[in-house]
Amino acid sequence: MEFADLIKTPKLDGVLLHDPSNVGALGATVGTLCITGHHLLLSARQETSQELWLLHKNIDSVEKKPSLSQNIVVGGLITLKCKDLRIISLEIKCGKEFFNVAASLEALSGIQNTELLYPFFYRPMYTILEDGYTMFRPELEFAKLISGVGMGGASSPNVANVTICMPSTSTSTLAVGSGLSHPLQNGFAIDALASGGGGGVGVLQGPQAACEWRISNVNRDFSVCATYGATLIVPKAITDEQIVLSAAFRDGGRFPVLSYKHENGATLMRSSQPLSIQGIKRCRADEAILNLVLGRSRKGFIVDTWGKGKSNTETDLHYSQWKKVNRSIGNVSSPASILDSFARLIEACNDLGCSTDKWLSRLEASGWLSLVLNSLNASCVVAQCLDQEGSPVLVHGAKGLDSTLIVTSLVQIILNPDCRTVRGLQALIEREWIQAGHPFASRHRYSCYTPNQTRNKGSGATFVLFLDCIYQLYTQFPCSFEFSTHLLILLFEHSHFSQYGTFLCDSERERNELNVHTRTTSLWSYLNRPDVLQTLLNPLYEPNASVIWPSVAPISLELWSDLYLRWVIDQRSCATVMTQIQELVTREKELRTQVLKLRKQALELGQEVSTLMNKADDA
Repeated sequence: MEFADLIKTPKLDGVLLHDPSNVGALGATVGTLCITGHHLLLSARQETSQELWLLHKNIDSVEKKPSLSQNIVVGGLITLKCKDLRIISLEIKCGKEFFNVAASLEALSGIQNTELLYPFFYRPMYTILEDGYTMFRPELEFAKLISGVGMGGASSPNVANVTICMPSTSTSTLAVGSGLSHPLQNGFAIDALASGGGGGVGVLQGPQAACEWRISNVNRDFSVCATYGATLIVPKAITDEQIVLSAAFRDGGRFPVLSYKHENGATLMRSSQPLSIQGIKRCRADEAILNLVLGRSRKGFIVDTWGKGKSNTETDLHYSQWKKVNRSIGNVSSPASILDSFARLIEACNDLGCSTDKWLSRLEASGWLSLVLNSLNASCVVAQCLDQEGSPVLVHGAKGLDSTLIVTSLVQIILNPDCRTVRGLQALIEREWIQAGHPFASRHRYSCYTPNQTRNKGSGATFVLFLDCIYQLYTQFPCSFEFSTHLLILLFEHSHFSQYGTFLCDSERERNELNVHTRTTSLWSYLNRPDVLQTLLNPLYEPNASVIWPSVAPISLELWSDLYLRWVIDQRSCATVMTQIQELVTREKELRTQVLKLRKQALELGQEVSTLMNKADDA
């Protein structure tokens, strides 16, 4: 298929653009419309007007309203509802061109072939300083994960040396974040030694001690679990054969894998629910994995995020040391239900004419803030089990692709200060979402503006819910996050439509089949450029090594107006306030530096005066 076959009218003059989000524009903008293989462009060819560049993948819904004259279509209004929540309209004066443009945009925005998407055609105009696809390799992230040091690369506050323990007596030491390859293979153990004064707590006391975990490549061909990555971390004493048996016992083959290791040694694991197969009520290999994770702990917790009575769970008889805890994210039967709630929220946000009472009623009826509250509540329960009880926790929902990932990710943000940094958050998303098999392509194929009956069942808004939860944590602890909410909005946008390949496909297997890592550019390569990174930083950030315990009272929640209302309410005042804060912080730093210089000068002058007085006394 050629793009030219889908573009019936590549260029059209005299098109009127109605964009309510363009606050500075007076009325409609008249310009020339151009449709390319990946973008819709509209330019008024005036210095005072702003060009419109709209990626076709951003278009969620195309609505047509023809204009009639004597029962003949003489043009019409094409309304484009976008995945970034913006709504714009194109007014076209010719009937034929009206239908041609609408048909072209419907076809181009609905392309299903991943290889025809823009990331495979985009070539950055800047020099790539870091390859984002190798920045958070599973082997290095897992090594840092079990060593208890900060994750997210060399900029993390706690950096240790990772020692690869080979079967022989020799060892090979690799500095975390060095960018060098290392020989982690199936069956080799990982040993981590705390660096001097670095704060990292290694799982071992010496390079020859036994290790609790190992890297397994049993899923290297993705035959054990289609949604897991090729590299996984499992208990060292568990064989690959036991892993295969455990995978057969779990929905989608998602057997228990390590998600996080707390500084006190308590481990967080995630999986899918057990399968409901007649005649199969237990799996000894699965039981062995969880029993090994218990270690010296007398009990562990299995947290079900799907809902009591809705998902299968482990039997008390065979998992006697594991206490079952139900913390349902919401009354949902599928990820599409979360998207339904999100759609109701955005519909309420776009209704500027409703009264206060009606607005509050519609906000409550959407159920979105309840999902946010339940997600935070479940995450706090898991975090308490790890931090205060010192007990291991297994989190699962149904297939382990949605609510499970929300909880395991939020737990790490609450407990691990490194996950509150820019690189730490990137590493977390890479590890817990992208490499963990969250189906971004299926979930984000349609968004909140596509009618319910048109969306497929795989559509969802799980990642948006996760980002909203981070926003709630940010509002309660505004000085504990290195990044600003601008980074969260960028992640929201790029996960739905992007020139970068980071969020493409549904799994690592699909990305490998399409060679995404070599044929596209990583979003992390762009975000970590010094000039871009500077725009993502929180001016109020002060490193906080403590656990942050958020309030989960309903009154503590805030509507994320920066995202949900940014095209509805003018946000320029907020930007002005942030600029003023940045200027104040910068000025404070300058004054602090000046004070230090003046104190030094005063000390030097005092010493000179003292010397002169001594000389005068001697004279």
